[in-house]
Amino acid sequence: MAFFITLFYLAGIASAVHAVMTARTATGAVAWSVSLVSFPFIAVPAYLYLGRNKFEGYVDAFEENADELDALIANFRNDLEPWNVDGNEGASIYKAVSQLAEMDLTRGNSAELLINGNATFDSILAGVSQAKDYVLFQFYMIHDDSLGRRVQQALIERAKAGVRVYVLYDEIGSSGLTQSYIDELTQAGVEVSSFKPTQGSRNRFQVNFRNHRKMVVVDGTSAWIGGHNVGDEYLGLDSEFSPWRDTHVKLQGPTVIQLQAVIVSDWYWATRSIPELNWKPTAAPNADLKAMIIPFSPTKRLETAGLFFVSALHSAKDRIWISAPYFVPDEAVLKALELAALRGVDVRIITTGKPDSLPVYLAGFYYFNQLRDLGIKFYAYQPGFLHEKVMLVDNKYSTVGTPNFDNRSFRLNFEVTALIMDQGFAQEMEKMFEDDFAHSIELNPSDFDEKPFYWWFGVNLSRLASPVL
Repeated sequence: MAFFITLFYLAGIASAVHAVMTARTATGAVAWSVSLVSFPFIAVPAYLYLGRNKFEGYVDAFEENADELDALIANFRNDLEPWNVDGNEGASIYKAVSQLAEMDLTRGNSAELLINGNATFDSILAGVSQAKDYVLFQFYMIHDDSLGRRVQQALIERAKAGVRVYVLYDEIGSSGLTQSYIDELTQAGVEVSSFKPTQGSRNRFQVNFRNHRKMVVVDGTSAWIGGHNVGDEYLGLDSEFSPWRDTHVKLQGPTVIQLQAVIVSDWYWATRSIPELNWKPTAAPNADLKAMIIPFSPTKRLETAGLFFVSALHSAKDRIWISAPYFVPDEAVLKALELAALRGVDVRIITTGKPDSLPVYLAGFYYFNQLRDLGIKFYAYQPGFLHEKVMLVDNKYSTVGTPNFDNRSFRLNFEVTALIMDQGFAQEMEKMFEDDFAHSIELNPSDFDEKPFYWWFGVNLSRLASPVL
């Protein structure tokens, strides 16, 4: 027994040294190192599973097949070049964002706003049914329920018709997915894989990194991206959270090729294979909207998601409207919101009034209180669970994607969003936001002063735990 106790304390000291050398913030380094030395029996296992903030091996994996991948990327970039928008035509954040995304703003696109589950999955499944060559289907969460079976049969039908179908899912998000569901897909000729985040010796114990992306590409000409997962609750069929409020967008045009590249990167990590696909960009019919895809990843040296949101917030002149189920911003985003409010920008933040995670929900009140007395408006959506991840800045650009407004999406998850620069689309987004505001109650942080001590204790405790929630 003494041997194991000594071993744990030595492991705690070694892990504390590692935390001091690698933790993202001084606060994180102190918290981990004190815990690891003081309570190694609890902290060492937790550190093994939750202690890292960079996903290891992803870049190295691409080096294994660098020639083929580099050629593919070079070719599709060359083909997209005629569609790229000159930097002077883009928003003020364009240069920074294009470097973060390693993508360019493109013209010749169309974007169809899809509000709520029925519109989203009717559109996706109609697109799948028209696939002639291939379907790339990637979701964080796939359930074996009524919608899941509907999706499964649509994919099987295409596979039996000779269309190549690829399905990628996240193990944690889709932990309840049955083996029989997967077997039925594979027996029909569908290629199925989990994302495999624990692949590689350095990721063996990690459960902190999740592929939270939700993306579909059909034939390299149509794509879908947004907040929905595959499950009955996303159609508003869960009595506890119904009606479910979410948003997707359908894209056509050159930007589809950008989203396809994101899916292929994830597929390659999971399977070490690269499917043969159509990489020739095609203009959307009767449309010339400017758009680009921005992937966020814990594999990069820079924290791409956080930097993107900070850039967007600093660029705002008239308004910033944000909708996300969780509001747990980091210090940089918090300061950007404060500065925007001080500039006179109309800042409005809407989150859910029906939480699915009480700790994350409570943590949000800490940040609402931090932003009080600045003219920022806070809303809690009332009819059901609000899950969309969208933003509207001025009347210039909109985002529809997968990242929440929290630490996990900013630093730990694989995420992706569509940036759409179009006044007409922005007006559609404005209308959608105003409808959501009308179905919400406005929160006044001064009312929080009347809350009891135990409520504030829960809020602050949740805020401290939010980096790993």
